[in-house]
Amino acid sequence: MIRHLGLCLLLLAAFWVTPTAKAATVCTATSTPMIFPQAGPTQVDSNAVVTVTCNTFGLSLLATARVRMCLNLDGGSVAPAQIVPRRMQNSFGDPLNFQLYSNPAHTVIWGGSAAPGVPAAVQIDLEYGVPVLGGAGTATTTIYGRVPAQSGLAAGTFTNSFAAANAVLTYRYSEALLATPPWPTSCLAGGNGGASTGFPFTASAPVASRCTISTATDLDFGNVPGAIATNRDQTSAVTFTCTGRTAWNVGLDNGIHAAGTTRRMRLGTSANYVRYELYRDAGHSQRWGTTAGTDTASGTGSGGAQTVTVQGRVPAGQMVPAGTYADTVTVTITY
Repeated sequence: MIRHLGLCLLLLAAFWVTPTAKAATVCTATSTPMIFPQAGPTQVDSNAVVTVTCNTFGLSLLATARVRMCLNLDGGSVAPAQIVPRRMQNSFGDPLNFQLYSNPAHTVIWGGSAAPGVPAAVQIDLEYGVPVLGGAGTATTTIYGRVPAQSGLAAGTFTNSFAAANAVLTYRYSEALLATPPWPTSCLAGGNGGASTGFPFTASAPVASRCTISTATDLDFGNVPGAIATNRDQTSAVTFTCTGRTAWNVGLDNGIHAAGTTRRMRLGTSANYVRYELYRDAGHSQRWGTTAGTDTASGTGSGGAQTVTVQGRVPAGQMVPAGTYADTVTVTITY
């Protein structure tokens, strides 16, 4: 019997399947604080820097990641949470206007809404390589801050805290193996995925206690014919401006011709004097001096102009030669 022997060969075909990009991209953001110098009657500027870092893991071959991100800023934690203008406040709730911009010329307000008429967020596009073990990319941008010159401010340290809900990074990412993927259509749509995270920071500005004297009117007792037979009373006004909530004391010295604590007006360069006194009250019982809390006028700044009245008196019973008598008194505000 003849048998036919055959060899069956099993042919195995190996197929290499190209994996798809299914890596996770996670972005985080941090910001430096926005610290302004002394605010008040002049404009002051400051900057903060936002740093965004994106990490991509899980791609098995050389690849590229593209991330489209938006940095959103609202009005912060100070109520009302408005953007134009933004506001800080001190511990008493007094307001201070400021603004945040996306350009160094301070002309483009940094916002975070797509609503009509509301300033837009700042968009950043980040592209970086992702080798076998993963990759990362970093981008930075500057927030340009400005406190405009403003009057009527109160003293204190003003702040506005931008929490994670007030300063938000939203992003979408695209990934591809051995190729460059298209950009996501926006910070909220397109690409392979996305998320959001906060980048909290605080804006702060100090307003120092400050007082300035604007006017001090002359105290003119008028003309006296012959002897000074009756008291001569007149008033003067000192006008000044102090930052709000600033405690102040207005003092008057004894003049340049005083004899001890006795105020005197002098006739030219002669040895002839007329005694007079300055008071804080219309009853002429509270002498005006320079010791804060004792014989000065005191009050609290309003942020606007304030005036104190100086009550002057030339007492009766003086006989002096005819002529013009004068003295110079220095006004001092202690705060």
